Amino acid sequence: MSMDIQTERLKNLLRELVDIYSPSGKEEDILEYVRDYLTAQGLAVTEQEVDENRFNILVLPEKEEAMVLCFIGHLDTVTAYDIEDYGFAEEGDTVVGLGSADMKSGCAAMIEAFTVLSKKGGVPPSVGLALVVGEEEESDGARALAEEYSFPWAVIGEPTNMAPCLGHYGYLEVLLRTQGRRAHSSVPELGQNAIETMLRLLLEVMDYTSSSPSLVYNIRQLMGFPGGFVVPDACEAWLDLHLPPDSRIDVLKAELEQLVEAAGNKIPDFNGNIRFEGTYSGYRISPERPPVKKLEEVYRKMSIPWEPQDFRSHSDGSVLWTAGVNPVILGPGRLEEAHTPEESVFFPDVVKAAQLYLNFAKAL
Repeated sequence: MSMDIQTERLKNLLRELVDIYSPSGKEEDILEYVRDYLTAQGLAVTEQEVDENRFNILVLPEKEEAMVLCFIGHLDTVTAYDIEDYGFAEEGDTVVGLGSADMKSGCAAMIEAFTVLSKKGGVPPSVGLALVVGEEEESDGARALAEEYSFPWAVIGEPTNMAPCLGHYGYLEVLLRTQGRRAHSSVPELGQNAIETMLRLLLEVMDYTSSSPSLVYNIRQLMGFPGGFVVPDACEAWLDLHLPPDSRIDVLKAELEQLVEAAGNKIPDFNGNIRFEGTYSGYRISPERPPVKKLEEVYRKMSIPWEPQDFRSHSDGSVLWTAGVNPVILGPGRLEEAHTPEESVFFPDVVKAAQLYLNFAKAL
């Protein structure tokens, strides 16, 4: 394997990225750092405005219409579990810290690959780099990118443990709401507790999801209203549903609507409704497509097992797929460690990812 990647430079970059706190909506500091870093490496940087304070960082070919593939990473993270202790740390070959897996290691690997290209003759005219904002919230960075620029292929550096994900789960964001009757907390028998009604409704949803083992189900938030010493007369629950790439998301919606309608026959004095806030269909890319075959050849030459998988989470890939892009999800780190207090990444995999991105860019 070519040793184009400079390991220490890559680690120092990852250290800086992890040490800069950049939750969604507050990426200004990391944007300034990355823009200046790329410029110092001799790369021509374009700032694409997302809102008055935030922008995407782009490294584009001279002829934008010639771009076949864009390497994409998001610079934002979820909020810190401990604002006093979120930064870069090392435990042997493992890097620990907020965003280390999701996905500052992927961003660092892409930046290092483009740094090498810049110093070794320039970036190929068929590839670009986009470091975007807002993925953990509204994907507003990816939406802005897709609205202004057109390219047929993308590699997104989400944590896949270096496995190429040609399939992507669909995502359905669900809001359930139940109504009750307010009463003083000391006489709950005079009211109807909307939280209790919601719990019964959620049991119905859980029974439904248990009959579909491939459906990933999570209660993200549960809130009763109002607060205080009363029986709450309203309750909201936010659910995340991830479904396999080939699933019919319209069928899932219809069945959930029927479930809520039928709840009136099972739950006393039921008053509730369902609303779908975010809907993204899954997708699957054929392994026979020419760019995928080139990626497979890069894996073979680097002696990395070629084992395509499905990405189980929501990502900017869903937004780009809707816009006509074919996004392959591929990066260092493990999805199961993302968004956890113990988030980490195996640094040798970050080096491997940087070399793989570099080799793939050269292959195109």
